[in-house]
This record gives sequence, C-alpha cells and structure tokens, in this order.
Amino acid sequence: MVAGDETAYRTFHEAYYPRLTRYLLVVTHGNEDATREALQATFIRVVRHIRVFDDEACFWNWLTVLARTACADQRRKRSRYQAFLDRFTQHARAEAAGAENGQADSRLVAALEHSVRSLPAEERTLVDRKYLDRESVRAIATSLQLSEKAVESRLGRIRQKLKATILTGLKHEQAD
Repeated sequence: MVAGDETAYRTFHEAYYPRLTRYLLVVTHGNEDATREALQATFIRVVRHIRVFDDEACFWNWLTVLARTACADQRRKRSRYQAFLDRFTQHARAEAAGAENGQADSRLVAALEHSVRSLPAEERTLVDRKYLDRESVRAIATSLQLSEKAVESRLGRIRQKLKATILTGLKHEQAD
C-alpha cells in the first residue's frame, strides 16, 4: 500500500472493511449514518497517511485511532452544522412571527437574505432544499445524481461564500 499498489488497497479493504465497520458501529452507538461517514473518512486518512508497521496489532491500533478521530471530527462537524441550523431557524421564525429583533439581529437577517438572493440559482436551490425544506444530504445527492460528499462540499462552499458576503456587507455598513 505504501508503494501505491491498487491490489494491496483492495486486499486491505476486503480484510478491514467489515472489522472497521463493526468497530465504528460500537463507537457511534449503532448510528449507521455516522458509521458510514466515519468509515469513509478513515479510509481517506489511511490512503493519505499509510506507512509500514511491524505487526498487525500495531496496524489495527493505528486504524482504530484514525477511526476514533474521524468519529470525533464528524461529531464536531454535525454539532456545528446543527448549531448553524438552530440559529438560522430561530431567525427565520422570528421574522415570520413578526417578532421584534434587535437592530443587530435584523441587520444580520437582512444581510443573510440579501446574500442568499445574490447566489446563483443552482446554489440558492441547494440552500433552500437543505435548510428550508430540511431535505437530507442523501436525498439531495440522489436527486442530483451526485455523491453525498459532493453535496456536502458544495454546501460547505456556499456557507463560506455566504459568510464572506455577510461579513463584507456588515463591515461596509459600519464604515458608512
């Protein structure tokens, strides 16, 4: 595998996929989606950081460290994502209910709405499906005939673009 032999990677996958899956199911308390995400991240890390080990036990220990780290990263990612959704939903509900927001909150919501409207139609549709319609990444990926990872990457880039646009807009407001 260190030399990039594809057959070695296939052999590795066949030998360790079931074992790592079982291990990650235990680590994720039976959450199959989290297990699949962490397993994919683990295999990517193996490809990036493969090295020679003295024996199988050392190799397995290294794999479990990669898997646990991938789980922790996925958990943090989901936590950040959920916090973003909660904040976004709170603002949307407050606007829909006609609640009085503080001046800073209303500027932020206005900046978010403006930024979302300024997105290209394809990106705006993706944001609407994910955050307003609450479609799962899997459903979106299936309908667009993309991988889940591709949809997650696009959403991540869109969020970064929205953040940059909002911050720039708010900085210009403060300068005026």
